[in-house]
Amino acid sequence: MGRTGEIQPSRTPADELGAFEVATRDLVGVALRSIERLEVSLPQFRLLLVLYERGRSTSTQCAQALNVAGSSVTRLADRLDASAHLVRGADPSNRSVVTLELTEHGRRLVEQVTARRRRELSRLLDRLDPAQRAACASALRTLHELLGDDYAAHVHLRTPLLGL
Repeated sequence: MGRTGEIQPSRTPADELGAFEVATRDLVGVALRSIERLEVSLPQFRLLLVLYERGRSTSTQCAQALNVAGSSVTRLADRLDASAHLVRGADPSNRSVVTLELTEHGRRLVEQVTARRRRELSRLLDRLDPAQRAACASALRTLHELLGDDYAAHVHLRTPLLGL
């Protein structure tokens, strides 16, 4: 991009760019389908996912990871504690620091969503020719290497797809 809002010409042919745009939309659809009918809200699930990935964390660390105010994490944690998805604790070295940790119930929920997403992806990918699937996977790995591990970190934390 040049100036704000100005789109620079691409060397990528329009049909290839369009294919990636459609694939992006399709993969977002798979991720969203995997979180349908949750027993918790989407923001609550995002907090559970942060705890699943990081383990026991302070509420401040969770707020930073989710890019939300600490009071938002407090409200989410209140509901998730009441529904037995997480437990609150205190840092032994500083009792004013609140820690959050998944319960087995919360861990199972995150694992169920992940398994649902993998089943849906497998169902779809099994229909591809193995050579096409391997070429696609190779291209996606290369794209990820170009973007780097942190590319989506700043984006997905602000969107409901958090880590999906």
